[in-house]
Amino acid sequence: MDTKNPSAPSYAESRVAAKKHPNRGSGDLVHDNAHHTSHFVVIGNDLAQHPDLSGLAVGIGVHIQSLPTGARVDIKTLAERLKEGRTRIAAALRELEAVGYLRRERVRLPDGRIITRTVFCNRPGHSSRARRPEAAARPKPPQKPARKALPPVPRPACPSPALLQKALDVLADLRRHDSRLLLSAVDTAHLGPGVAAWLERDAAPSAVRHALTADLPAEPLHRPAALLAHRLTDRLPAPPPFRAPAPPPAVPTRIHNCDSGHFRLSPDQSIRKAR
Repeated sequence: MDTKNPSAPSYAESRVAAKKHPNRGSGDLVHDNAHHTSHFVVIGNDLAQHPDLSGLAVGIGVHIQSLPTGARVDIKTLAERLKEGRTRIAAALRELEAVGYLRRERVRLPDGRIITRTVFCNRPGHSSRARRPEAAARPKPPQKPARKALPPVPRPACPSPALLQKALDVLADLRRHDSRLLLSAVDTAHLGPGVAAWLERDAAPSAVRHALTADLPAEPLHRPAALLAHRLTDRLPAPPPFRAPAPPPAVPTRIHNCDSGHFRLSPDQSIRKAR
């Protein structure tokens, strides 16, 4: 009777260690994501993983956020689109409204009718600045006034690159005589034709410089280019007197005769036989 049954186990089988369980790891999530280039919406984890919302409320919130502005989101439309009962749809909307994702506003239309507008917030408590009353009441920072255009200047009758370059050199040299006349490239390009008009009227560069720098006010010059433009126009010299063009120089003419010798025309207009 003391013989043991060889077919019976001598002790109870122990459970497989947890780390070696064959099913461990089969429930871990793995993402197989494809990059969206169109027809997608960004959903925050605060909605997708909200601890106080039901799965249906989360799904309806995601669906509403994916719709374009102006889409209908009433209970009847959502029930037909999502294949859910109207009672469950209404309860899910109340969940979203309770945590701040959804709000309803009564708006009066221009024709006098009053409608209920549904507003969906993707981040409750982070409304856009345009909807914040304190942001609307905040004064805007002062804008920098636009730069006032410079007065017009005279134009040369026959501009040439050499004449304009000479005029630009005169303007660039003004800073040596008064440091307040340091001009920008834009101001120099505007004043250049005016100086060229002076040079075209036989005004020497020194005369132009004197007309622009003499008797300047002692106070700071806020717009030196405007002052120079006014002087170039107001003090423009008269055109030089008309001068008849000089005749072309005489060209000696050789005269040949029928003999073996030849004759030439001398400067005193006498014909002499060349030896």
